[in-house]
Amino acid sequence: MPLGNLKSLFGPNLDSLTPVSTTESVTVATHSRTRVIGQPPTQVTGHTYTYQKWPTSQANNAAAGKIAMINWTGSGGYWDARVTGSFAELGTFLSLNTAKTVDFRSERGTEYGPYNAPQA
Repeated sequence: MPLGNLKSLFGPNLDSLTPVSTTESVTVATHSRTRVIGQPPTQVTGHTYTYQKWPTSQANNAAAGKIAMINWTGSGGYWDARVTGSFAELGTFLSLNTAKTVDFRSERGTEYGPYNAPQA
């Protein structure tokens, strides 16, 4: 979805969609490693390191999820998006986070909504 559409749909709630990382710690045990078969192994000493883990999806190069055609006040028509969860979860998410009234339909034509924007 284009960034302008996200800003239009979520308004000031757009910042709540920013992914948050967690710090993960990994411990590597002492072990021997053979890089080339037939060559002598080298010893790897045990150590620990940390890294930032970011949320990911289970998608590969193929398009993941089901198609949802989303429409909201001022969108100028339906925009397509991919949904990896259920349409019920999408409806709940939209009703809690969008800045405008929104509805969507599945690829088969089932209509969901309208979901009204939260009242300030």
